[in-house]
Amino acid sequence: MNKNYSKFGQKFTRYSGITQLMDDLGKANHSDDENIIMLGGGNPALIPEAHDIFVSELKALIDNNEVDQMLGCYDGPQGSEVFIQVLVKMLNDHYGWNLDEGNIAVTNGSQSSFFSLFNLFAGEMPDDSKKKVLLPIAPEYIGYADQGLSANMFVSVKPKIHELERQQFKYQIDFDQLEQTLKRVDIGVICISRPTNPTGNVITDDELSKLDSIAQANNIPLIVDNAYGQPFPGAIYTDVSLSWNANTILCMSLSKLGLPGLRAGIVIANHDTIEAISRMNGILVLAPNSVGPSLLTRMIKDKGLIPLANNVIKPYYQAKANIAVQLFDEIFANSNVKLHKLEGAFFMWIWFPKLEITSEELYQKLKVKGVYIIPGHNFFIGMNDNWPHQHQCIRINYAKDEATLRKGLEVIFREVFKAPVNTMAIPSSSIY
Repeated sequence: MNKNYSKFGQKFTRYSGITQLMDDLGKANHSDDENIIMLGGGNPALIPEAHDIFVSELKALIDNNEVDQMLGCYDGPQGSEVFIQVLVKMLNDHYGWNLDEGNIAVTNGSQSSFFSLFNLFAGEMPDDSKKKVLLPIAPEYIGYADQGLSANMFVSVKPKIHELERQQFKYQIDFDQLEQTLKRVDIGVICISRPTNPTGNVITDDELSKLDSIAQANNIPLIVDNAYGQPFPGAIYTDVSLSWNANTILCMSLSKLGLPGLRAGIVIANHDTIEAISRMNGILVLAPNSVGPSLLTRMIKDKGLIPLANNVIKPYYQAKANIAVQLFDEIFANSNVKLHKLEGAFFMWIWFPKLEITSEELYQKLKVKGVYIIPGHNFFIGMNDNWPHQHQCIRINYAKDEATLRKGLEVIFREVFKAPVNTMAIPSSSIY
C-alpha cells in the first residue's frame, strides 16, 4: 500500500472480499481455459428469451431515433424523469402504494446506492458521535463490507440456525440479540437483503414487519435490499409480500434481470432521502446512467416487465434451484455437509460442520484445480471472527448448466473428504 495515499486511498485500495470476487470473475470469464469451472461470481445467467427481448428493445430505440437521447444527453441527478414516472405508476398499480416522482431515484447500480445510503445515515456524525449500520442477520452481502467511509461501520447479529430435513438448514434472526445490540451500539440505519445474498434466505413477512416496527420505534431507517426480489427479477421461491412505507428504503436493481453491465440501481424512499441521493449523485457522478432506464421504459409502460419476470426469469432460476438441490442430495448424500434452504436468488450456501481447513484455504485449493467458489468468512460482516461456523461455509453460483455445476460439486466433494475428518465437532448447543 502506498504510504502517500490518503486515509480514503488506503481504505479503498486495500484487499477486500468484493475485489477478490470481481477479480476472479473477470479473469475466469475472459480465460481461454475451457476447464475452468466458475461457480464463484454473482453474474446473472444470460437467459435467451429475456436477452432477445432486451436486444429487440435496443433495436427499437435505434430504429426510432431514440438512441441519441439515451447516449448523448445527461439525465438529471435523480435519474430519467420518464423512467421514474412509469416506475411509479407500475408500483402503485401493482402494490397499491402511494408513491410519487419524489419517491424514486436512479443510481449507477446497487453498490452506488449503498455507498450513498450507508454513509448518509452512519459513520461520523455532526455532533462527533459515530453511528453504525446494523445487519440483523449474518452472513450478508459481501459488497456491503467496505462501503463505509468510517472504520468499523458495521455490526451484525449472529443468527439462529434451524436445522431441517435432507441435510438442509435455515438462518433466522435472533431478535433478542438484535434488541441487545440496539441498546449497546449507536445505530444509524438497519439493512437486510431479501432474498439474502449469499444464502438464498428469505426472511418471513412477520420478521420483516418486526424489523420495521423496531426501526420505527428507534427512529432508524430500514433498508431492504431487494435486488433479487419482487416484482423484478422475481428470483424468490417462497410466498412472501413486498411492503413499503416512509421509513423503509427499498433498493432494487436491473442487474439480475440479466443486465449487470448497465449499472442501474433504483432507490425508493421518502422525499428527504431521495433528495439527498439526488444531490449525492450530482456531486459523485453528475447524473446516473441513462441506458438502463431508456431500455426498460417502454416495457414498463406497456406492462411487459412484470410478466417477463414472472413467466421467464423466475421459472428459469427456480428450475436451476431444483437442479442444484438434486445434485447436492446426490453428491453429498449421507455426509455431514449441509445446504441452506434455497428460497431465492441463485446461490448455494454450503456448510461443512467438520471442515478441518478454513473456507479460505479450501478456496485456494479449489482455485488451483480450476474451480472458483467464494469462501464464506467474507460474508460475516461486522462480527467478531471467533465463531467456527464463519470459516466452514462457501458460496456457489448455481445459475450454470447442470454438467458444469455437477462437475464443480464433485471436485469440491473430493477435495473436502480427502482430508482427515475433524474430530473436534462443534457442540450442538453452539449452533442454535
